[in-house]
Amino acid sequence: MQPKALVRDVMSTNVMSVHKSTAFKEIARRLRESRVSGFPVLDDGGTVTGVVSESDLLTKQGLELGRSGPTLVAAGLMGRKDLLKANGTTADELMTHPAITVAPEQTVEQAARLMYTYRIKRLPVVDSASQLVGIITRTDVLAVYDRPDQEICREISNDVILGQFAINPDMFTVIVKNGIVTLHGSPATVTLAHQITDQIRHVQGVVAVRDRLRCPARTA
Repeated sequence: MQPKALVRDVMSTNVMSVHKSTAFKEIARRLRESRVSGFPVLDDGGTVTGVVSESDLLTKQGLELGRSGPTLVAAGLMGRKDLLKANGTTADELMTHPAITVAPEQTVEQAARLMYTYRIKRLPVVDSASQLVGIITRTDVLAVYDRPDQEICREISNDVILGQFAINPDMFTVIVKNGIVTLHGSPATVTLAHQITDQIRHVQGVVAVRDRLRCPARTA
């Protein structure tokens, strides 16, 4: 079975960050020059305490526009947390915290789940002491789908069907195209069919599984 891709396998180690005391204008300048949308924020000990992003800085701009008149209602719609952030002048006051982080030893799937759950574009990668060691983005997560179709097909036949279920792979036809698996065959039971397709969905690089299996209960 192909080992699951880990965060350390795809993360970037050349990480840009800001100190909690970094000023608003300096953050804005660095975001623009670096062409990134956010930075991890570090305290005096190098611990990741939050993340400051373009959206955090735009909260201030929204409040300033509201004060000037045309969008005054915008300020009235802001919650207390956003108002405090909008009045901030340093990374410590502007950042979103606590930071959602991931460890190098966690799987890429776990990182993707965190990104989806919290609707974020990047995750600081920290070691056991909460020190910054890398960053993983949505683009890094999607890299696991670059795996060749032939390699995915071999793993399904040899490691899943034969290795996990001790079934002759010749009893199935496995077609993989662009990461989409189409599976034909006649497993003994509906339960076995479900178990095989569930395991295939967890194979690295699989985008979707099209179940074309025929079982006695399905064809009766």
